[in-house]
Amino acid sequence: MTTGSSESDLPVCKSDTVEITQRPYDHPDAVRLVRALYDEQVARYGFADPVDADPAEYAPPHGLFLIIYSANVPSACGGYRPYDPGTSTVEVKKMYTIPDLRGEGLGRLVLFALQQHAGRHGAAGAILETGAHSHAALSLFRQAGYQPTGRYARGRDAAINRAFFKDLSDLQSSVRDDLRAIAQ
Repeated sequence: MTTGSSESDLPVCKSDTVEITQRPYDHPDAVRLVRALYDEQVARYGFADPVDADPAEYAPPHGLFLIIYSANVPSACGGYRPYDPGTSTVEVKKMYTIPDLRGEGLGRLVLFALQQHAGRHGAAGAILETGAHSHAALSLFRQAGYQPTGRYARGRDAAINRAFFKDLSDLQSSVRDDLRAIAQ
C-alpha cells in the first residue's frame, strides 16, 4: 500500500484493493456507512449522535469526509468539521470501519488522512470523542497521539464518553507519529 497526494491536495492511499476517496457527507456510500455506525452505537450504548448533518460542515476547505473502498466496496469512513474557529480546532467525527475489516488499519488510514488535510488547511488542533466500550477506537486514538481531555459536548455521560485532543500545529512531528502508528 502506498500513500501520496492527488492534484486536489487530498491524501490518497491506493493499492490494488484500497482507495481513499473524498465524498460529500450525503453521498449514498457515506450515508450507508454512517447509518451502520449509528446502528452499532445504539446497539452498544442505547443511543448515538444523529445521522443527519449539514453536508456543508464536512466540505473542504474547512471540513472533509473520506471513504475507504476496499476491493471497490465502501469499507471505512470518517470526517472532520470546524469546531472552534478561534483556536483553529476541528472535530473528527463519524469514524467507522465495517466489522469484517477491523484490525486491517483502515481506521488509521482515515485518521491519518483527515489530520493531514486539516493541518494543511490551517487546523491547529483536533478533538474527538468515543465511547468507553469502543476499545479499538480508544487504542487507535491513543496510538495516534491523542491525549484525554475534558468533555466538550453538552449532555454527554461522563461514565460513557471519552474526549481526546491532538495538537496539529507541528504537522511534521504529527506526520512522523502517524507514520509510526500506521507501521505498527
